[in-house]
Amino acid sequence: MSFFEIKSAYEIFDFKAFFEKVTPGDVERVLAQHRLSAQDYLVLLSPKAELYLEKMAQKSHKITQQHFGKTILLYTPMYLANYCVNKCTYCGFRVDNELPRTKLSLEEVEVEAKVIAATGLKHILILTGDSTKHSSIDYIKECVGVLKKYFTSISIEIYALTQEEYEVLVEAGVDGITLYQEVYDQNIYEQLHLSGPKRDYRFRLDAPENAARSGMRSVNIGSLLGLNDWRKEAFITGLHADYLQTKYPHLEVSISPPRIRPQLGGFEPSVEVSDKNLTQYVLAFRLFMHRSGITLSTRESAALRDKFVRLGITKMSAGSTTAVGGHSKEESVGQFEISDERDVDEMAHMLYAQGYQPVYKGWEAL
Repeated sequence: MSFFEIKSAYEIFDFKAFFEKVTPGDVERVLAQHRLSAQDYLVLLSPKAELYLEKMAQKSHKITQQHFGKTILLYTPMYLANYCVNKCTYCGFRVDNELPRTKLSLEEVEVEAKVIAATGLKHILILTGDSTKHSSIDYIKECVGVLKKYFTSISIEIYALTQEEYEVLVEAGVDGITLYQEVYDQNIYEQLHLSGPKRDYRFRLDAPENAARSGMRSVNIGSLLGLNDWRKEAFITGLHADYLQTKYPHLEVSISPPRIRPQLGGFEPSVEVSDKNLTQYVLAFRLFMHRSGITLSTRESAALRDKFVRLGITKMSAGSTTAVGGHSKEESVGQFEISDERDVDEMAHMLYAQGYQPVYKGWEAL
């Protein structure tokens, strides 16, 4: 059974009716358990569970320390190119937005790598727009060849690929992917993705599994919060993570809960996702998936990210930029505005102050 079939089973599920039936006793029963079912996870995402966030936080903190210790892995994104052929209504890089389009040469990749490596980071996430003409598999492979000299772990956040294409990049030295479905509701997905290869909902949904079969070490998934009811999206994201972890036990599965940020084009979210909502999502997911990573990026404010350190987060970006070559030269237009502008040293200082250990190098290929 594919994840598409699992997700499809919930297309006619009445989430509103389910949430209306949840009682405080149901929430307390779930919180008393160690292992949760999918229905238990949904109980913790309910409005009734908002009354139990403190109890959820205490349990989430304990579970996270048991599995990850008091550590936070630090990484930074590196944008290789911003050429894109998709017309995604919420993205600053969409094909019909007017902005300077560019991509890094291999020489510029090396300059950017040296600047990032000087901060001590050993984990990097490379990003491109969706354009096989400007950001081909061969181009990305060549960039990875340069980056391997400076980083022990290289992840990609690019367009969806086949298993065979992921295998090429794994062989080149890539060990992880981040790939957001953006929104799991297929009808809304098709309304937001007007043209381009990303409009193929099923191919994108299957891509994380393609990566898992290719030998990729880690897969990070998620929804872009603000495009649909966050409770539904959080639930399906959790099911997707559970599916991947169960079917591919060797895989390091993680999720990100990104909220929409201001971007070129001025797209406004259709659904408000408050700090309280985001907190409930992270806590509920941690109680459902004990061993999965949770990444909180610089989309969120410094104050909020500081608070989330103790709530189940395992990975944070630092010194981020969403512009091509933004680490080593004057920034051009970014994909979206970041909120937390602290550099690596400032992030490390914050973690030490909370009694946590920043991790710069958590993985290295043989």
